[in-house]
Amino acid sequence: MDVIDIKNLSFGYYSGHDVLKNISMKVHEGDFLCIVGENGSGKSTLMKCILGLNKVTKGEISVSGRIGYLPQMTEVQNNFPATIEEIVLSGTLPDNIRKIFYTKQDKQKAKEIMEKLQLYDMRKKCFYELSGGQKQRVLIARSLCATEKIILLDEPVNGLDPKIVFEIYELLKKINKENGITIIMVSHDVDRAIRICNKGNRSRKW
Repeated sequence: MDVIDIKNLSFGYYSGHDVLKNISMKVHEGDFLCIVGENGSGKSTLMKCILGLNKVTKGEISVSGRIGYLPQMTEVQNNFPATIEEIVLSGTLPDNIRKIFYTKQDKQKAKEIMEKLQLYDMRKKCFYELSGGQKQRVLIARSLCATEKIILLDEPVNGLDPKIVFEIYELLKKINKENGITIIMVSHDVDRAIRICNKGNRSRKW
C-alpha cells in the first residue's frame, strides 16, 4: 500500500528557479526511506512539501494518514521550559487543535510511547535540562503521538556524538520494524543512512 505518492513535483521559492523539479516517487507502508545528499540539495524543502508547508509549483502529493514530524534540532528552542510529558502530549494536538484539555486516550497514548522510549520515569524533567540524545528521543516520542502511520525526520542525529547517533538509529529501526511505522529520514550522512534504511533516494541540486 502506498502511503505517499508524489507525481511530477516541482517547487521554487521564486519565479524562474525550481529548487525541486519533476520529482516522482512512492513510499510504501512499512518503508524506512532515507533521502540523502549534500546541504542545499533540496532535501528539507521536499519534506516541507510533503507536510504541506510549501505550496508546490507543479505536480501533486497524496498522503494517506497523518504525519508526525521531527524538524532539525536547529529549529527547536533548546531552552524551551516545558516538561517531557507536556512536549510528548502536544503531539496529539493536531487531532483537535481547538481542544483545551487532553483526553484520557491522549494521556494513555503518550504514556505508552514514553514507556517504550524510556522517558516515562523522567517525564517531569524540563526539556532544557536534557542531553542532546534525550531531547531527540522526546521529539521522536512527540512525532509518534501525532500519527499511527508515518513520521518524517529531518537530520535527526545532526550534532550528536557517535554513541548517541547509534542509539537513535537503533531506536528508529525498532520503531519501524516493531510498530510498522513508515519512516522518511533526511540525512547528509550517506554511509550510515544506507546501513539502516531499506530504501534510499539520493537528492541533488535540481
